[in-house]
Amino acid sequence: MGSELQKIPGVGPRMAGHLEAIGCSTLDSLKGWDPEELYQRSCVVQGCQVDRCVLYVYRLAVYYAEHGECPPDRQNWWDWKD
Repeated sequence: MGSELQKIPGVGPRMAGHLEAIGCSTLDSLKGWDPEELYQRSCVVQGCQVDRCVLYVYRLAVYYAEHGECPPDRQNWWDWKD
C-alpha cells in the first residue's frame, strides 16, 4: 500500500523514508514547514550534505500538503528549483 506521503508527486518509498526519518510521516505533518528547514534537518539526520534535489522535493511536498494539489506547471520536483 505504501506511505500516505507517496500521494505527493515525485515521492516514492525512498523519499517517503527520508521524510519519515525527519519526523514527517503524514501530509498533515508537512503543513507549515519551511522546506529549507526540512532540508537542513535531513542533512543532520543523515550526517552529510544531502543532494540539493531533495530540497526541491520538499518544496513540492510542503506545497502539496498545504494545498492538496500542485499547480499544473509545477508537477515535478525539478519545477521547484531555485
